[in-house]
This record gives sequence, structure tokens and C-alpha cells, in this order.
Amino acid sequence: MRLHSCQVCSGKQDYGEKAMSRKIIIQFTVLTFLIAGIAWGICVGFGLLGFTIENALWLYVFVAFCAFSPTFASYVILKKNNKVNGFREWFRNIFAFKCHWRFYLLVVILCVVDKVPKIAVSGLEEVQPLYMFFAFLPVALIFGGIEEAGWSYVLRPELEKKFGLVFSSIIVAVTWAAWHIPVFLPQGRIESIPWFALFAIDILGASFALGAIIKITKNVFLCVLFHTITNAVSMTFNTYNTLLGSVLTAFLFIVVSLSLVLIHDRKCKQLG
Repeated sequence: MRLHSCQVCSGKQDYGEKAMSRKIIIQFTVLTFLIAGIAWGICVGFGLLGFTIENALWLYVFVAFCAFSPTFASYVILKKNNKVNGFREWFRNIFAFKCHWRFYLLVVILCVVDKVPKIAVSGLEEVQPLYMFFAFLPVALIFGGIEEAGWSYVLRPELEKKFGLVFSSIIVAVTWAAWHIPVFLPQGRIESIPWFALFAIDILGASFALGAIIKITKNVFLCVLFHTITNAVSMTFNTYNTLLGSVLTAFLFIVVSLSLVLIHDRKCKQLG
């Protein structure tokens, strides 16, 4: 069976796009883990010499390098593959905060799903004064929200081209959780979650929520905002870590996120 020239060109174009997506995924993942690995390796090395973030605050410089590794990798890889012209375009794409109010409402709804069920099931361990939420926001952005410049701007969109929302959310969750493993090591630890398994379950649910946000809004900033707010809320309202709380929250995230995407897709078909 002979193919028309347009079919041949289309096939070559599809193959080229898939090859480019695979290239970006590999380059981004390798560079992210390389930067994080070097930074945490330095922290561990100094830890063996008796210097930890508890007694040597300057080690937070390397902790920051680790925290920003997906962000650094995002710009480097997108620029390298001519996906952005420069820093200004990259920055504007991430912080495009002008969008319809209902998209912000979506973020608020998912933030409620993140915390209310866990508070109801697991209970509160410690509550900070409400004004501390606003004080925590810059920290939550630096050590959390800005990661979405990598996970939601680079990795997820490229994965979705091949795997779709569900499997790409799972792959992002696994990658995201693996990237956090050094946080739970003795040296350089900056968080205190008893079981890494519970944290991984939390990440799985959040990954679906972020997948829904980017799928519906096409706006990376809203992913940054969701990640930042949920981190700041967790710092303000510290819940006990229980298996039931993590599983329930992840389950609700998955159900709510997929339902919202399904409703959005149906509306788009009706309008389109």
C-alpha cells in the first residue's frame, strides 16, 4: 500500500515530536537529579564532618540548590531545545497570573481537598497563628511552589503527549517522590515526616491535582500557586501523619481531579 507524500511527512513529523519529547524528558530528569545529587552529596559530606543545617546555616545554600534543581533544569533544557527564546519568555510563561477567576476557584477547591479530610481523619498536632500563613508563603514558594517550573511546565506536558493524564500523573509522582528521598536521610534533612511511604502517597494525590490544574487551565502559575498554598497551609495547620489520612486525601484528589477534567472535556466538546 502506497502512502501519499503528506502521510509520509505527517509520520516523520510525529516521530520527530515523539523523539523530541523523549529527549526533553530524559535531559530534564537527568539534570534535575544531577544538580540535586551534587547538592545533597555536599550536605552529606559536611554532615559526616559534623556540620549540619542545625549548626551550620550556610548549608542552606546547597539545600536551596537542591530545591531549585527542577527550576534550573527547566530553563536550561527548554532553552537548549529552543522551546523558549530566553529567560524573560520562560519567566512569563511560569508567572502568567492573569486568568479567569474560576481557575483560581479550582485551585482553592483542590487546596480544601488537600487539608480538610486529613484534619478530619488525623487531627491537628499543632496550629500556628493564622498570620503565620502569610509569613510562610515565601518559604513555601522557594521550597515547594517553584518546583512546578519543572514538574508542571516541562516533565508533565511531555509525558502527557504519550501517556495521558493518569499515567503521566503516576510517573511524575514517582519521580517527584524519588527526588525527595535525600530529604529523609539523616544528614541534610529539612523535613520531619515519619514515614516516606505516607509522603509518597500524599505526592501521588497532589500529582493528580496538579495534572487537573494544568489540563484545565493550561497555566503553570496556578500549579505554582497550588503547591505554594498547600505547603504554607501544612506549615500553619500541622496534622498528625496517619495512613488513613494520606490514603483518603489521595483517593479524593484522584476522584475529584479526574471528575473535573472529565467535566471540562465534555464542555469543550459541546462548545467545539
